[in-house]
Amino acid sequence: MNSPLMLCARQELLLALRSRWTQIFALVFAVLALAVAASGYVLSGGSGVQDFSRTTASLVQLVMLLVPLTSLVIGVLSLAPDRGAAELLFSQPIKRRSILLGKLLGLFEALVAAQAVGFGAAGVVIFSRSGGDGLGSFLLLVLGSASLTAVFLGIAAVVTAGGATRRRPRALAVALVVWFVAVLLFDVAALGVASLLPSGTASRFLIVSVLANPVDAVRTGALLGAEGTAAFGAASLAFFRFTGGSSRAVMMITASVLVWIVVPTVLAVRRLTRTDL
Repeated sequence: MNSPLMLCARQELLLALRSRWTQIFALVFAVLALAVAASGYVLSGGSGVQDFSRTTASLVQLVMLLVPLTSLVIGVLSLAPDRGAAELLFSQPIKRRSILLGKLLGLFEALVAAQAVGFGAAGVVIFSRSGGDGLGSFLLLVLGSASLTAVFLGIAAVVTAGGATRRRPRALAVALVVWFVAVLLFDVAALGVASLLPSGTASRFLIVSVLANPVDAVRTGALLGAEGTAAFGAASLAFFRFTGGSSRAVMMITASVLVWIVVPTVLAVRRLTRTDL
């Protein structure tokens, strides 16, 4: 616990928990999660709190939009300090790798704790009103949210580790572009390209698109756990037909997410090590 990495992680955790950005995220996420759980039957003319399965299906898109954006923004704000602060920090007799990994670990813990406030509040209300049916799918979404946090914190580290994006405003701009492409533009572009290809090639292209984008991979896994294939889009259906069953689909999704967690983090460490601060 007294290793340089863990000391950096503990310091970053305390700073992140005291940050207004993290506190605002925790509050907003909790309010939105409770609102989704409580308003699920409104469109169908009913009232009451949804069960865990319906809440999970309703929360998926909120998680896909909000968690990557928050992870990128808070990650950039924390990992791109002012020039003087960066020089002071990295002049300490500690490996740059330990500093970066410690800061990423502390940020991850803080953001997961903030998400736990929202998921926990919604979960308590749902359990008290509708019972525990579908709790497994809800916990799967919690795991997917934590995975997206790790992925996009790693991407934020890549953005801030290079000399070209060392300044915070430029790094924030790059992070917002990454979020827009990954969350909003990627699916539209993939479907547009697939519509121009022959049927077999289009299916293979859509399968690759699910694994190439961590947002799509986590969305597919969460919807598979919540509603089976009933809520799948074109790309997810093509992917599921290719895998031939849920077990193989889960294995491929897990492998994709793990690659997206490890590769950006390793790349960020290498860029930081080679950067002249």
